Amino acid sequence: MNGTEFYRASGELSMTPDRNTRALALLRIGVAILFLFFGEYKVFGTQFTLGGGFEGWINRFISGGAYPFMVPVLTGFVLPHKTAIAFLVAYGELAIGVSLASGIFVHVASAFGLVYMLALLFSSNYPGAHAAPWQYFGASLDHLVLAMCFVAFLVGAPEAALSLGPHMRRHRSVPASSST
Repeated sequence: MNGTEFYRASGELSMTPDRNTRALALLRIGVAILFLFFGEYKVFGTQFTLGGGFEGWINRFISGGAYPFMVPVLTGFVLPHKTAIAFLVAYGELAIGVSLASGIFVHVASAFGLVYMLALLFSSNYPGAHAAPWQYFGASLDHLVLAMCFVAFLVGAPEAALSLGPHMRRHRSVPASSST
């Protein structure tokens, strides 16, 4: 066993990942590219962190996009700590992108990504108090889709995290009596 074995849903041993494992890995890499772009301009530029970009977004959320229960959090906690949180957002997005791209700590990055997407969803996608239920989902598609991707990465098989990378490994031992 050289560490590149995969188990199919049927339990059989395979030397190559199945289609679902490859699809999940491709989705993970696509989301990684998005987060690398998101984090890169925030980390290597100063407009978002030091130039008022983060504060501007928070003020827009407060003035018309936040769920009512998030407004006190945004005004009472986020804005008073805007610079520190802006740097946390910038480096957090970059770290999520690096983790997903490399296939290392995918579950940890996905957990943080899910929390981040839910925070953004509740901070910016409120359709109004009298909106129809479907409008809540329609208003939140930009954050909800990424949140669902992070959920898929969290519940997906661990070997899917590395199925396209050079660090493929097996996560279950093969019984000694399985040789023919």
